Amino acid sequence: MSDANVRIPEEARDRLAALAAAEGLSLRAYLARLAESLLTPAERAEQAEQARAALKAWTGYAPSPAEEQDLDHELDRRLAQAAAR
Repeated sequence: MSDANVRIPEEARDRLAALAAAEGLSLRAYLARLAESLLTPAERAEQAEQARAALKAWTGYAPSPAEEQDLDHELDRRLAQAAAR
């Protein structure tokens, strides 16, 4: 496996190095593990589609895009309300 150089601000590098050290890892190993744990936008979209299909198969529930948007707005409203407390 070849290495790559990535230019980031010093503060970000120092923070990542501290996080890695706290877990007993080198910065290289920590970043490799972090990269493996994150999903790309395409992977997230695929996972969301699989979840929607499973929900429909299990419950028959298949919200329309407008219903999903309404539910998202309601969730945002409730989270904002809870954060204001």
